[in-house]
Amino acid sequence: MDILADILQNPRLDEGAIDRERHVILREMQEVETNLQEVIFDHLHATAFQGTPLSYNILGPTENIKSINRSDLLDYIGKHYQPKDIYLSAAGGIDHAELVKLAEKHFGGMQTTHEYDSSLEYPPARYSGSLMNHRDDANELTHIALAVEGCSWNNPDYFALMVANTLMGNWNRAQGGGRTLPSQFARKIHEMGSAQSYMAFNTCYKDTGLWGVYGVCDSTNDGARQFIGAIQAEWRRIFRSSSPGEVQRAKNLLKTLMLAQCDGTTAVCEDIGRQMLTYGRRIPLAEIDARIEAVTPEIMKKVMWEYVYDTDPVLIGLGSTEGLPDYSLVKFQQSSGMD
Repeated sequence: MDILADILQNPRLDEGAIDRERHVILREMQEVETNLQEVIFDHLHATAFQGTPLSYNILGPTENIKSINRSDLLDYIGKHYQPKDIYLSAAGGIDHAELVKLAEKHFGGMQTTHEYDSSLEYPPARYSGSLMNHRDDANELTHIALAVEGCSWNNPDYFALMVANTLMGNWNRAQGGGRTLPSQFARKIHEMGSAQSYMAFNTCYKDTGLWGVYGVCDSTNDGARQFIGAIQAEWRRIFRSSSPGEVQRAKNLLKTLMLAQCDGTTAVCEDIGRQMLTYGRRIPLAEIDARIEAVTPEIMKKVMWEYVYDTDPVLIGLGSTEGLPDYSLVKFQQSSGMD
């Protein structure tokens, strides 16, 4: 606790250390640019939330990294590291009363040094369904992300979309399974033959989100068109005919995955801090279980209708994208067969 308090309240921010970290970040940016999954999700946010802060790259422009100095960092710390914005979380063999005493000892002297600044409030995100196609035939594979606007952290539909996300599942050609895979969509992609891998995602923010699928497929045999068509066909199937059995399986798997994320005191401590920042409280496991169990096939149909039916999707293509279908066709398929 003493070390944490010293780091937070008395940062040295040595110029030499800042320069070393600057070079580390610049190298990380170069590494990220070679990771096409990272690149495509950057493009996904830049396209879906164009003109809003959510479109910005998390590492920021290279010019900012090269020019940032000690004064900039101190100004940021002064504005954002305020007592009202700080949560202290702990997990493991620690007594709560003792933790409170240590917090009062080491952090009790912190005072608010900056008044509320409205410029620190970000404008609401604005979703725009559209297409970004970055063709590079030197890459033999096609990387695709297809998504719709999801919901925020606090939205009542959050867990229903998480169950739908789990129903979509994930798959990699290197893994076994084939026809024995539990996800119906994974079995279909496996049998299709042209896909290398895919993963469903549900990314949530304060006032919006992105719900969709990222995948990699061969550029031959019309792989991109087949893959995108398979995604949209599965969305329609979940809307029309997801069975109670597969919904229950997805709920059980989701609960298992969420519990596995809290395996160990480090993960639990991070989870407490994340939930306090996100929800202002830690949601009990019993409540999470109840909210997941409350999802039914009827609720799945409702959220698929609200978030997927007749919406403008965002489609990102990267690599050998000659076979990427026209956006108007993809948009049409969002409503075809769901009414």
